[in-house]
Amino acid sequence: MQITRQSEYAIRAMIELASAPEGTILQSRAIAEKHDLPEKFLNKTIQLLSRAGFIETKRGMNGGIKLIVSPGSVTIADVITAIEGKIAINPCLAESSYCKHQPTCRVHSILQRAQGAMLAELNKETIADLAETGQDELVV
Repeated sequence: MQITRQSEYAIRAMIELASAPEGTILQSRAIAEKHDLPEKFLNKTIQLLSRAGFIETKRGMNGGIKLIVSPGSVTIADVITAIEGKIAINPCLAESSYCKHQPTCRVHSILQRAQGAMLAELNKETIADLAETGQDELVV
């Protein structure tokens, strides 16, 4: 599993929304320009964040996007999952996966521990944490 640019853009957008005063509507164009993101791709990403219930979009003259959840309740893992789907570092760890070798596989338990450690780290930081510290520069 690789965390894609789309997840990075989603995290940046969420941090930007969390940094604005509560209820503020921001234009996706402004977020794209500020963070040097392709606007069309950001708009597709915003649709996924909206479907996940993190943001609300409004069309029209006074339209834009706004955060509709507490930024302290959304972790980095939550945002990545909204964009990528369930996080699994190997297909054998996906919920829908079945491997006949799993009961005797020597690698499965190692991968499971590695995934657990990765998810623990991604679940430690919330969007609010990153918005407060100004750490929106991600290296992916």
